[in-house]
Amino acid sequence: MTEGSFSKVGVVGLGTMGAGIAEVLARGGLAVVGVEINQDALERGRGHLEKSTGRAVKRGRLTADGQREILDRIALTTDFGDLADCDLVVEAVPERLDLKHRVFAELDKVVRDDAILATNTSSLSVTAIAAATGRPAQVVGVHFFNPAPVMKLVEVIGTVLTADGAVDRVAALVRGLGKTPVVIGDRAGFVANRLLFGYLNDAARMLETRHATRDDIDTAMTAGGGLPMGPFTLMDLIGLDTCLEVLEAIYAETRDRRHAPAPVLRELVTAGLLGRKTGRGFYPYGEDAPAASEPQDGPLPSVAVVGDEELSRAFAAAASEAGAPTARIEDADLIVASGEDADLAGIEARAKAGAVVLGDGGLTGGGALAAHKPEADRPLVEIGLTPVTPRESADRAVALVARLGLTPVRCRARRGFIVDALRFPYLNDAVAMLDAGYADADAIDAAMTLGCGYPAGPIAELDRLGIGRALDQLEYDPDEANPHVSDRLREQWDLGLTFR
Repeated sequence: MTEGSFSKVGVVGLGTMGAGIAEVLARGGLAVVGVEINQDALERGRGHLEKSTGRAVKRGRLTADGQREILDRIALTTDFGDLADCDLVVEAVPERLDLKHRVFAELDKVVRDDAILATNTSSLSVTAIAAATGRPAQVVGVHFFNPAPVMKLVEVIGTVLTADGAVDRVAALVRGLGKTPVVIGDRAGFVANRLLFGYLNDAARMLETRHATRDDIDTAMTAGGGLPMGPFTLMDLIGLDTCLEVLEAIYAETRDRRHAPAPVLRELVTAGLLGRKTGRGFYPYGEDAPAASEPQDGPLPSVAVVGDEELSRAFAAAASEAGAPTARIEDADLIVASGEDADLAGIEARAKAGAVVLGDGGLTGGGALAAHKPEADRPLVEIGLTPVTPRESADRAVALVARLGLTPVRCRARRGFIVDALRFPYLNDAVAMLDAGYADADAIDAAMTLGCGYPAGPIAELDRLGIGRALDQLEYDPDEANPHVSDRLREQWDLGLTFR
């Protein structure tokens, strides 16, 4: 072994994450020792390894011989003593501080004095874990993302106790495994989870307050926000108990209400409804899963477009692409008006009975419905409802919009509708993190693209959307300080600067 390198690595805990880490290390050519608490847990870990590598073989990403070589590099055991000659040991047990303390106490007894100990915690304090060992200077955080063989990001965390060189050695190992290390300090949630879980928690509160339904929120964030999955699908995949643990850890450190767990999340966890792993969370799974809805059939609506703002242009383009007929206001099934000069009251007075009138943002009045298209090049249309909106009007609006090939969702007619109400606080959190000097723009963006699969990082996304739009959504008033808007965001706007 050359100075600073690792040739044999132990992994304690072979659940989904621990087994994934062991696989990544073995794929990198390292000898691996996998440890579990008993034989049953060990066999489950073996199953995780065989299933994951077997899936890669079926997809043509790994040969049968390659699978065998990977599995042969991993020695499975229930004896901590088998870790004695490891250069590095990674702990990947459940997120309980008392449990991690017990694991590190055992590691203190058996591993070499020069070995580095790492924790894969996603939310707990690495410092608190390190302080309970006899070698705090050799403890680092190494946070892989699930599924570890696929996700490219690894957060590498040093503490005030970590010796010089330890973090660099682990980061070099991560880089050698084909991953991207982001080196940061010890804060609850680190980069990715600190940003992700504020957004997830906001979505849970949005559901709880009946701002929008579960399905409409998920659809909005995929069809309009461009995310790989909606917040409720993602929380069910992560596990609602894990979501609750992460939020509690971050809230305990920050006391920021954005991370105070939404009551609905705590209720589901208390009821044992933890997501995919229990067959039900925000969604039911297995036999109880609802059937996919069939697309609505029907004739194309006739469309009248008033004004030349973004909403009107989007509907004109959609109607043209769908082949929908155009009509005068008096004869149209669907009328879309945007711009300050649009007279909704006059339009409604001229519209035929049963016609749907959509107006952008605050233009709505009478029987007209608010509509918002958060992204011009994405199909989502958010339809805002008031307490007096008739159900049949909302249903008809949704049906007509869908027939044009757009993706409608409903929500309360409030600032930001769904997409902007969820994404701009998340973007503001990223700027606050940047302003605090915890991570630079490249590290923050890498954490969200490589760790969470987002199409763009928050700093890049903010530059694309515009700081002015962000401040408008966050209800920024230049004459009145808003504690929820980061100072850096205000400064960039005042100076006319972007972040890159």
